[in-house]
Amino acid sequence: MAFKSKERDEGLNIIIVGCGKVGIAILRQLCKEGHDITIIDKNQQKIQTYANLYDVMGVVGNGASHSVQMEAGIENADLIIAVTDSDELNILCCTIAKQVGNCAAIARVHDPDYSSETSYLCEKLGLTMIINPELETAKEISRILNLPTALEVSSFARGQVEMIKIRLPENNMLDGMAVMDVGRRIISKNKDAKVLLGAIERAGKVYIPDGSFILRAGDIVSIVSTSKNGKAFLDAIGFKTNRVKDTIIVGGGDVAYYLAQILINSGIDVKIIEVNKNRCEELSVLLPKATIICGDGTDEELLKEEGLDHTGSFVPLTGIDEENIFLTLHTRHMSNAKVITKINRSNFKDVINTLNLDSVLYPSLITSEAIIAYVRAKKNSMHSDIETLYYMFDSRAEAIEFSIDAESSVTGMPLKDLKLKKNLLIAFINRNGDIILPNGFDTINVGDTVMVVTTDTGLKDINDILK
Repeated sequence: MAFKSKERDEGLNIIIVGCGKVGIAILRQLCKEGHDITIIDKNQQKIQTYANLYDVMGVVGNGASHSVQMEAGIENADLIIAVTDSDELNILCCTIAKQVGNCAAIARVHDPDYSSETSYLCEKLGLTMIINPELETAKEISRILNLPTALEVSSFARGQVEMIKIRLPENNMLDGMAVMDVGRRIISKNKDAKVLLGAIERAGKVYIPDGSFILRAGDIVSIVSTSKNGKAFLDAIGFKTNRVKDTIIVGGGDVAYYLAQILINSGIDVKIIEVNKNRCEELSVLLPKATIICGDGTDEELLKEEGLDHTGSFVPLTGIDEENIFLTLHTRHMSNAKVITKINRSNFKDVINTLNLDSVLYPSLITSEAIIAYVRAKKNSMHSDIETLYYMFDSRAEAIEFSIDAESSVTGMPLKDLKLKKNLLIAFINRNGDIILPNGFDTINVGDTVMVVTTDTGLKDINDILK
């Protein structure tokens, strides 16, 4: 059974299988970007609701069925994205689609066995991308725990560059300082502290600062630098940069497993509190170096007994957003621990932002970023590709990493001579592994990767940075 909306005249033909949190996050963003979307799900009510809400085509049925895919238009599709709760179904959907149509295929997986074989599966089955939201969430959490004074830490240039988001506290040396003076008063005295200040949020508004912009306490500032330089800069302005020594994780699901694995490998002590006895036994085998506690992680006495008041960090990873939020608020009241909150539903972000939860991560948006980056690159010309896409400040700004594969209007010319759009900053140039934080005399060359920070969202090509 199909539910059809009005047709779109531009964009790619994309089929999304699965109308869960991840699928709808992807649908929401792709619709904003003007693509022709068809959604498939077994749940008729979901299809009817989201087809009407987002004005897309909807097909009720099994996404791995040949007839259902044909009804959804697989023969003319440019891309199929399978994001149901079943790894096997997602892989099967993509495999069948590759046999029927000439489309790219992206599958969501969460099982560690499949995640460790992504290269093999992509090669043998012809999949474009296998993405694991739980693993990617764990990686983001681990980056923050390595720099706990940060609100967020995002990786670019294949790990060589980081975007670090901090909140300026009262009486910090940057409070009242113009951006142009940051280089003169801080960076010039410490060459290892060379950074670039990107987007800044103040009172709900996002700015791409010029040199005259005055920083204020309470500003949320995004800093672009190498990992080493970023830590040196934070040290210079009075932020602690030592990574945490230990962490308490509440909830023993997939994110907890991946996170514990990463942290243990980097020498951080891990304690997991999980209420399900069978899962505790599984984790004890999978994570022999972690401490596994079988108990209710929402029990105040248990948290106190397990050292909440003196732990370095606390990460609530239950499957219930409300529990994670309450655990975060409780911990911030009882402890000085770094707290990171995982929230599955992204439709109440405005309310959540008022709670001052410190660092908040949305697995569905992490997945959406990776897929949107691919979609923009696929729609793009052959002359440049989007490597990485990162949404900033609730999608009001974006950091986009472009790969420069051919000469164009932006190559070979000093940046000062380019007529760049307003509210846009070229944050770094990666040239053969050397990271350049550019000045006006630097140029963009073929073979570079370039990161752009902008409030002009939706850039698809490096040439879009020009007026």
